[in-house]
Amino acid sequence: MYRNFVKPLLDFIIALSGIIILSPLFIIIALWIWRVDGHSPFFLQKRSGKSSRIFTIIKFRTMTSARDAHGNLLSDELRLTKWGSFLRETSLDELPQLINVLKGDMSLVGPRPMLPYYLNLYNDFQRRRNEVKPGITGWAQVNGRNAISWERKFELDVWYVDHMSFMLDLRILLLTVKKVFVREGITQQGHVTSEEFKGNL
Repeated sequence: MYRNFVKPLLDFIIALSGIIILSPLFIIIALWIWRVDGHSPFFLQKRSGKSSRIFTIIKFRTMTSARDAHGNLLSDELRLTKWGSFLRETSLDELPQLINVLKGDMSLVGPRPMLPYYLNLYNDFQRRRNEVKPGITGWAQVNGRNAISWERKFELDVWYVDHMSFMLDLRILLLTVKKVFVREGITQQGHVTSEEFKGNL
C-alpha cells in the first residue's frame, strides 16, 4: 500500500508545497544564473526512470556553455563555475526536480536517475534499480553519494528497492539534510562529480 498509494501521494503533496514555499528562492537562483551565464538557468537532460521509461530531468545549470575554437564544449572542470560549485555543494541545483516529482517522473526518495545509454550496460541485478521511480535523494546518496564505487551504488540502490518503507524514506530524507549541511560525498576523487559508468568489465 505504501509503495503504490501512500508514497506517490506524499510525493505530490510535499513537492507541491515545496515549490510554493521555495518559489522566491527558485526565482533568485534562476535570475542569478541567467545574469552570470546569459543562458537559460535550467539544465534539461534525458534520464531513465521506472521501467526504463525516458523522461527529461530539470536542474539548475551549474556549468557555462563555453566551447573551444572548434565549437566543442570544454571539459566539465573548466565549465563548472564557482556559483555552480556552491549550488552543487548545497544541493540547490536539485531543487527544480520537485517539478519532476510533481509530474510523476520521480519520487522524493529513490535511486538516482541515470543516463539512458546506461540501460544497455546494466546486468540483471543492476537493472533492478529501475523497478521503482528514481529519486531526488536515495539510499546510495546518504551512504557515500559520488564518493563510492558504481558497484556499491548499485548494491545500495537494489537494497532500497527490496526494503522500501515509510520509515526508511523518512530516515533517508533526514540523513539527506545532514549530508547537505556537512557537504559529504559531493565528488569522486579526480572528477567534478563521479566517473562515468562503463558497465561491467
